[in-house]
Amino acid sequence: MATIIAMAWWATLIIVLAVVGLVILIVALFAGTYNKLVSGKEKVKNQWSQIDVQLRRRFDLIPNLVETVKGYAAHEKETLENVTMWRSRVSSAQTTEEAIDANAGLSGALGRLLVTMEKYPDLKANTNFLKLQNELTEIENKISYARQFYNDAVQKYNVYVKRFPSNIVASMFKFKEEKFFEVDNSIRENVPQVKF
Repeated sequence: MATIIAMAWWATLIIVLAVVGLVILIVALFAGTYNKLVSGKEKVKNQWSQIDVQLRRRFDLIPNLVETVKGYAAHEKETLENVTMWRSRVSSAQTTEEAIDANAGLSGALGRLLVTMEKYPDLKANTNFLKLQNELTEIENKISYARQFYNDAVQKYNVYVKRFPSNIVASMFKFKEEKFFEVDNSIRENVPQVKF
């Protein structure tokens, strides 16, 4: 009888240890998944801040560019107003999604402005305009690189938010997919054509 009690006690101990071990494993997996989601979200925020620095530089450059262009191309009022309108939307954006949309519109408006300026040889020869145009081109290149890193971070984070079993933890703690920072379709459609 004593051996039966000892065997029952050992069996109970093994079952309790197995259950405790399983609970610890589940908690560890849960915590690891949660931490990966937090890390992914923070990486997305960090990458957005890298873009935001360049967007701010572009935002600050636009008034000088518009003023320089106004002197040479006063009848391009609609194009200049479009740039100013999108710049205003950028400054009033409250969320990352609004900022992405507004900056995509601003990129399109700036692209159209620079294409329009090709019509004005005096403006293209103006050293102040050339300096501003070169600075804008440099900023746009940096935005493009930063956008690539941001979109990579968003893609990894979004996959983790959607993938099983991390999607369970993501839904429990309201981790949502992030929006990609994509090039505005009007930029793709209005690519200037070079003819020889």
